[in-house]
Amino acid sequence: MSDANEPTGAVEPDAGTTGAGTAGGPAAATGAAGSAGAGAPSGATTPSGATTANDPAGAPDPAGSAPGRRVRVVLVDDHRMFRTGVQAEIGQTERTGVEVVGEAADVDQAVTVITATRPEVVLLDVHLPGGGGVEVLRRCSPLMADAERPVRFLALSVSDAAEDVIGVIRGGARGYVTKTITGTDLVDSIFRVQDGDAVFSPRLAGFVLDAFASTDAPPVDEDLDRLTQREREVLRLIARGYAYKEIAKQLFISVKTVESHVSAVLRKLQLSNRHELTRWATARRLV
Repeated sequence: MSDANEPTGAVEPDAGTTGAGTAGGPAAATGAAGSAGAGAPSGATTPSGATTANDPAGAPDPAGSAPGRRVRVVLVDDHRMFRTGVQAEIGQTERTGVEVVGEAADVDQAVTVITATRPEVVLLDVHLPGGGGVEVLRRCSPLMADAERPVRFLALSVSDAAEDVIGVIRGGARGYVTKTITGTDLVDSIFRVQDGDAVFSPRLAGFVLDAFASTDAPPVDEDLDRLTQREREVLRLIARGYAYKEIAKQLFISVKTVESHVSAVLRKLQLSNRHELTRWATARRLV
């Protein structure tokens, strides 16, 4: 759920701080990530699990980054306290090399901030208001494809569900780590993604291998991929014969919002009415 008074535009911090974050926030990561398994994809890496020696403050000091190297990062997560914690953990630019240049709490904010700041790496939560991390990736695809200044995405989520991992990787993310990762490993992962590597928490790399190696993996449906997660929910309920009021009640949204979602679905799928929409959904066994 989004916090109140979230930032609405790009945040340009001074000395590695953001307008919303404070250095006194809780630590963003508490667990340790393990080493890579033998099944990681070619070119993929996993966080090393290294710890920082003689560092009473616990600040990350990544071994994988060269002295003086910098990476500009945007944090996208709908929990303000988590963003504050990540900022406090990795945003000490002089020590970590990470400069947090912006934050966002939902899809629209994320696209606005990323477009305005053009970071090298975006730390992206999977579940966001407005369509989720996949929708951010879809709308930022031109930035990812920029040969001169590509924006690369690293998913950072509490979820370790296979469908979440596969969804964002299909969307163009360069890696996926869970929120149990340590600050040191997160910094290392950010620099690896900046270099173009694929980075996964060890267990999650297996999901990617299984999904892309499976002969019965479902084909990519480009039409369905145009829809946000909420639009897909509305689509299924419309196809099942629910009235707008019933959909609004079930999804805890207004009837007007339902109407807006239906209009968006019809436009994206180039359909004329809910009867065509129902036939479209039935043909794809979405009902």
